[in-house]
Amino acid sequence: MSGTGGGQTPQIPVGPPTGSYRKSEDEVGDHDTRFFGQPFALAHVFGVEMWERFSFYGMQGILLIYMYYAVSEGGLGIDQSVAAGIVGAYGGTVYLSTILGAWLADRLLGSERVLFYSAIVIMAGHIALALLPGLVGLAAGLVLVAVGSGGLKANATSVVGTLYAPDDVRRDAGFSLFYLGINLGAFFGPIVTGALQSSIGFHWGFGAAAVGMALGLIQYSFGRKALPAASRVIPNPLPKNRRMLFVGIGIAGLVVLALLVLVGIIRADNLAIIVIIVTLGAAIAYFAVILTSKRIDATDRSRVFGFIPLFIVNVGFWSLYQQQFTVLTIYSDERLNRSIFGWEMPVSWVNSINPIFVIILSGVFAAIWTKLGRRQPTTPVKFAIGVVVMGLAFLMFLLFANGAPNSTPLLGIVGILLVFTIAELFISPVGLSASTKLAPKNFRTQMVALYFLSVALGTSIAGALAGYYDPTNEVPYFTILGLIAIALGVALFFGVKPVLKLMSGVR
Repeated sequence: MSGTGGGQTPQIPVGPPTGSYRKSEDEVGDHDTRFFGQPFALAHVFGVEMWERFSFYGMQGILLIYMYYAVSEGGLGIDQSVAAGIVGAYGGTVYLSTILGAWLADRLLGSERVLFYSAIVIMAGHIALALLPGLVGLAAGLVLVAVGSGGLKANATSVVGTLYAPDDVRRDAGFSLFYLGINLGAFFGPIVTGALQSSIGFHWGFGAAAVGMALGLIQYSFGRKALPAASRVIPNPLPKNRRMLFVGIGIAGLVVLALLVLVGIIRADNLAIIVIIVTLGAAIAYFAVILTSKRIDATDRSRVFGFIPLFIVNVGFWSLYQQQFTVLTIYSDERLNRSIFGWEMPVSWVNSINPIFVIILSGVFAAIWTKLGRRQPTTPVKFAIGVVVMGLAFLMFLLFANGAPNSTPLLGIVGILLVFTIAELFISPVGLSASTKLAPKNFRTQMVALYFLSVALGTSIAGALAGYYDPTNEVPYFTILGLIAIALGVALFFGVKPVLKLMSGVR
């Protein structure tokens, strides 16, 4: 899964330590090799991230059906389109929260502490979903998990990076091992929670997610002291005399949100639209701040302009890809034949298919790009191919459109998700890299934040679009969205040369 929604967890990088702390040559990196040739401290971050992904995708695998299933079936009886919008808004908020998580690490706590506290918040969210009844448990659980996941996403990779010296040849292998943990968690989570949900109830599934996060937190609690001092450094400390100002801003923001909910401006049925508007406004503001800054030169400004077409295409990609957790869940519940030798597979198990393909194919793609070297496609071409392939995946649904209940063969969905994964591997692994390569020196964090905002925007749009999905008339939905995605890719293909010119030497 990408993390950018799925398995791979993209991060906002935290800059080098500043202030009085200085690392000697001996302090840079960890030369231990006890964890499959890697520093043993990697096992602690590997574990907490694996269990976090287990709990995150385990919960998300049953979340939508929990909301729209009837009360007699253990659900909340929420309208299906409203429920899908909530899932999209929740997913978008996770990526919005990465910006808060990065800020807390950069200005107040350091990456390691934010990671630890975020894991506690996530566990509390899953406990709320498991134990608190009805809408109260849903609201409390989703808010806590979204904020906690954003904080963990924003800092886990930064902590892993502190384990290696810049020239340590094990770095890429270490991150590959970390990435494996992410996808193992994403694979097993929906299987466990789905099995519990289908046999003894939704809250047992949410409880399993809480237990998984607790296991990761316990392991990490014992091992966090072994992490290097660099993981706890605060790169740009907030002056003490300004802390109360930011506390006041945070409290004021919460009060405004509460008032908007109370007066009915923010409602369950428009939550996805609200998140889309907020995210879009934040993205425009970020672009404006960077492009109008006097601290960047003409080359930097050109590269930021070159990032705009990639931003737009990335939004289009994620607005389709993240429908795995909205439309595809509904489709799997109503259209998919989940019967295997007389036994019915839980709905959530469909969400475990993508991580298998990611684990298998990510190494294949890495080998291909390594083999091609300078002959590999440029970043804009990869983006264009990725979004076109994503569009084709949606058109593949037309092979089974408007069928009877449970008429789509399981192998059909497996094939479609294989195409999803191929599209993901053209875009997701290079998206964050492109944002860092195109970033002006003084705005690296802001450019990575822009990348996350594109994922947040696409995820929220995925929830809003799901409201237009009609299981009785699927052809227009899959056709229109598939063709729009292909059109985005074709437009970028034709614009590759001017985009590369704007990118000023970055490929």
